[in-house]
Amino acid sequence: LKLNLIINCICYEEDSRCLAMSKLMFTAALLLVSSSTRGRGGTAAFQLYRRSSSTASAFVNARTTHHQRLSPGIIPKSTASSTSSPLSASLRDLLEGGSTRSSSSMTKAADEAKSPPAQAAAAAVENVVETTLPIKETPTQPVKKSTSNSIISISDSFDSGNGEFVSFNIADGEEDYTDVIVHVNIKPDPFTLLEQKSHFQSFSFRASINFNSPAIRGIFSDKKSIKVKYVVDNAHQASYADAWNGATVFATEKSTPYDAESWHRTSDTNYEKGVLSWTHEHDLDGESSSAYFAYFPPYSYERHLGLIAQCAESEGARVFSLGQTVSGREIDCVNVGTGPRKCWIIHRQHPGESMASFYAEGLLNRLLALDDKWDNVSEKARELFTFYIVPNINPDGSANGYLRTNAAGSNLNREWCPSPSPPAADGSSTSEMYEAPTLHRSPEVYYLLKHMDETGCDAFLDIHGDEALPFNFLAGSQGMSVWGKRLESLHGAFLASYERANQDMQAKVSYDPEKPNEGMKNICSNQIAERFDCFAATLEMPFKECWGRPAGWGPERAGQLGASVLDALCYVQPHLRDGSDFWEGLPDEDAYVEPSSKY
Repeated sequence: LKLNLIINCICYEEDSRCLAMSKLMFTAALLLVSSSTRGRGGTAAFQLYRRSSSTASAFVNARTTHHQRLSPGIIPKSTASSTSSPLSASLRDLLEGGSTRSSSSMTKAADEAKSPPAQAAAAAVENVVETTLPIKETPTQPVKKSTSNSIISISDSFDSGNGEFVSFNIADGEEDYTDVIVHVNIKPDPFTLLEQKSHFQSFSFRASINFNSPAIRGIFSDKKSIKVKYVVDNAHQASYADAWNGATVFATEKSTPYDAESWHRTSDTNYEKGVLSWTHEHDLDGESSSAYFAYFPPYSYERHLGLIAQCAESEGARVFSLGQTVSGREIDCVNVGTGPRKCWIIHRQHPGESMASFYAEGLLNRLLALDDKWDNVSEKARELFTFYIVPNINPDGSANGYLRTNAAGSNLNREWCPSPSPPAADGSSTSEMYEAPTLHRSPEVYYLLKHMDETGCDAFLDIHGDEALPFNFLAGSQGMSVWGKRLESLHGAFLASYERANQDMQAKVSYDPEKPNEGMKNICSNQIAERFDCFAATLEMPFKECWGRPAGWGPERAGQLGASVLDALCYVQPHLRDGSDFWEGLPDEDAYVEPSSKY
């Protein structure tokens, strides 16, 4: 039981990247206790814990606030029986309240720390630290909280929350006719080893009037409302800072951030001189004193579980788990349909792109008639395809409020095959490969790819959101060796049919296509196209309003876009494995249009 306390303490570290370190240190401590003499092993084990804990903390990213705990099942069978070994009084005192220990006990502990077993263990720890976990060290920073004097209280302690209070000041009334200015920062994702950076851009936080603030009871006591200007100070350091131009922040005055229909865009969002800002009028009567702000309305893990439950109860659907994430969440997959063609559709590789979850909900609503609305297209789709739909492949990152990574700091959309390792700390290149996917760094991709290899794949879509381009668009596999007239024609016909089914889709604007045979194989849709010689694409939706389309792009229309994909899939299904020159019989309106990022 005491040893179990040690492992829980070790695993209380703030980043799952310490998991491997924690396992190793606990096993070493356990072995040391079982092999050492009474009175020495316990304190030496605690010394190991202290060293591993402080060392592992050096690898913790400032953003991470979620904790990991290991199950007893990780204890190696070879050492499990040794848990009955007695612990020293020194260790027992430390675990039960070291402040009550006698001076002789303290002296004894100091002597034991100098013992050969303890010194050997310490040396082993230092060696392990130097040779394992090649992760950039980022000092842990204390979480900043709104002060008791602050007029506005900022909180992100909810599912998918991200926003940190920096400071506030009373405005002079001349700046945008504002009463108060509140400064916030966006917290970064865990450090990404392959890309050598900590991403951040998406945010979601709650802002509440602090009625105990002296200013509210003083200079604003006679006002019915106050106008607050919110300023994101570190916006210029975001992963896609240029994308703030033309962006509009979402807001809702509801008591929960998960009422998708209540969100609206703020009309005065502005990006200037490296900071993002907008204003909001807070009532002081208590009825609308709080508000939520977000880059795009969040989709909660609870809502995800509700959707999965609905699917599980739907006739003709099978829900199963592909495996577990880094943090132990299930990677839910919905299997539906009996058709000959296998279609995989995954969502939310990048957790900050919550529109992908609304897309998945719209798709499953139509495919399974979860809203009791049956139509011929969904029935036909179930006859033509066997679907494997993953509504959220990265629930850890989604719940933690990250932009692009999972709980281990991996950008899942770069984990689909081995790739060249990043440069060393001194900038020199290395011949070693970055292994991917792996169970410890990207189990989400590992399990998904394993199942895809078992089922095969004839059509594939990876659903995302894009910060910069104000369009819905499709990015194809033009840079892969399998790209030719067949895949080009499938891409064109699919997009043309999609445009006819939903006015929010278009074909002319997209990422500039990769050059032939120069595509990045570690990107999901590229890897799937190459691996299965199939139609595979990345579908992107905007954070911004859709240009050239009616105003009001948001969660509801993302869901409608998800429902409409069935029309396009049914249209191209006969040609997915057609070995003939089928494109010769397609109408001109289905011709492939080479896209451009210029608009």
